Amino acid sequence: MEKYRVLITPRSFAKTDDSPIELLNSSGCETVRITGDKEEVRRKLFEQLPVADAVIAGLEEYDRSLLLRADKLRVISRYGVGYDRIDLKAASERNIAVTITPGANDDSVADMAMALMLAAARNVSYIDFCIKNNNEQRPLGVEMWKKTLGVVGAGRIGKGVVRRAKGFEMKILCYDQYRDDEFAKAHDMQYVDFDTLLKESDFITIHTPLNDQTRNLFAAEQFRRMKKTAVLVNAARGGIVSETDLYEALKNGVIGAAALDATEKEPPYGNPLLSLPNVTVTPHMGASTIDAVSRMGMIAAQNVLDILFAGKSANSIKMPDRS
Repeated sequence: MEKYRVLITPRSFAKTDDSPIELLNSSGCETVRITGDKEEVRRKLFEQLPVADAVIAGLEEYDRSLLLRADKLRVISRYGVGYDRIDLKAASERNIAVTITPGANDDSVADMAMALMLAAARNVSYIDFCIKNNNEQRPLGVEMWKKTLGVVGAGRIGKGVVRRAKGFEMKILCYDQYRDDEFAKAHDMQYVDFDTLLKESDFITIHTPLNDQTRNLFAAEQFRRMKKTAVLVNAARGGIVSETDLYEALKNGVIGAAALDATEKEPPYGNPLLSLPNVTVTPHMGASTIDAVSRMGMIAAQNVLDILFAGKSANSIKMPDRS
């Protein structure tokens, strides 16, 4: 029997645990790793997609021109969450299922958001850089203890941040179009409108998808409403924050600091934000823990098998009809 051909692009897939690869191989799949920089990965996908049955996908883009080459492809199994880098309309037209790994990286990303808050609040990255360059600096930071935290998007990750922030006895405000009143009551969290969150929060952490409603949700007007000492954290998606406006706000003291694990261009080499001492930037690595990588790998692999062998997956937004 001919084996299903599965392309794999995420570098961390099965990096610390062979179980996802073993699951695919033992189920009748041939796995092919696609490696290289962004341009090389795209070139290799152009070459190999016509003969691929499935892709376990990282953060690369799957636009219409690429998907038109997917003659056999039945599933794009996203290694992570978020559909913003996949042309869902083109995938639907090609009868390609798209799946994600919900819940696999929630705790890791929530941990990362807290780490970024602390790092930005206390200038950790800047001070570390100065010390390593024989230049002792002691810039004043701000405390997190008993401050007000604004959470934009209280889904699984946002709720994880809320749970962690309660250890700092923070006052929690939340802006979300979907309310979970039971959770809010249990964790003493208050739902507020966006303007109230901007004005009252000492720290703001973003955990909402990137879409037409959230693109440039944080721009010059919003920064002017925030406290001058406010710390902004984005561990969600680049594009939710206008980086041009953020640069001006940080440079001119409109807000205090920012920490970004997501930027419009990744990695953000050459970005003017990197020149500012009150900015901490990491390369979209919120899910880069041994724990999350293991969970994501197994879920992504199982999603592939569910589509290839059963034609459906609980984590799919497009169920292919191959009858």
